[in-house]
Amino acid sequence: MEIQGLDYNTRREALIMPEYGREIQKMIDLALTLPTKEERLRCAKTIVKQMLNKVPQIRENAGYKQTLWDHLFLMSGKQLDIDWPYDVSAAEKILAKPQPMPLPQTRIRLRHYGRLVEELCERLKAMPDGDERKELTRLTANQMKHDLMQWGHGSIDDEKVADDLARMTDGAIQLDLKEFRFGRMPKPAELMPKKGNKKKR
Repeated sequence: MEIQGLDYNTRREALIMPEYGREIQKMIDLALTLPTKEERLRCAKTIVKQMLNKVPQIRENAGYKQTLWDHLFLMSGKQLDIDWPYDVSAAEKILAKPQPMPLPQTRIRLRHYGRLVEELCERLKAMPDGDERKELTRLTANQMKHDLMQWGHGSIDDEKVADDLARMTDGAIQLDLKEFRFGRMPKPAELMPKKGNKKKR
């Protein structure tokens, strides 16, 4: 339904920087029409003061005056012809969108263990037999058991950990469960996120 006389924002031109509001944008549009550089600069200085009033928290940022003039430059469509008191040549970087981060392309064999355990298993395969390898085996096996308990619905089957560790190291690590001792595992309740301690009134 359309009602005559009402001016909806959805019908208006989109604002480059909505945080300053449409009135600031109108002031900038007016500044563009002024005939001399002196008048335009005087108007621009007034606009920057109003911009600061609109977004006073910008004062907390170092170099906020530079930022305000950069914003003015962008909101004018880079068309405001004045002797800029600050260098606005790098202003366009403000509107630049960051490049998307590439997702990991390698597939994790057993997702509940995660990439860290997979990397540990790869390291174990390449290590010579000795105390360092035994210690890393102990740490890796305990981490796997912890992960199983956390992500495997409470399952803490020692034989499964030993079997998975053997598979992930291509048979290089074989746990002897008669001799190997896992560390203390947290109880299921300890793995749950803690709720805020609220005192009863």
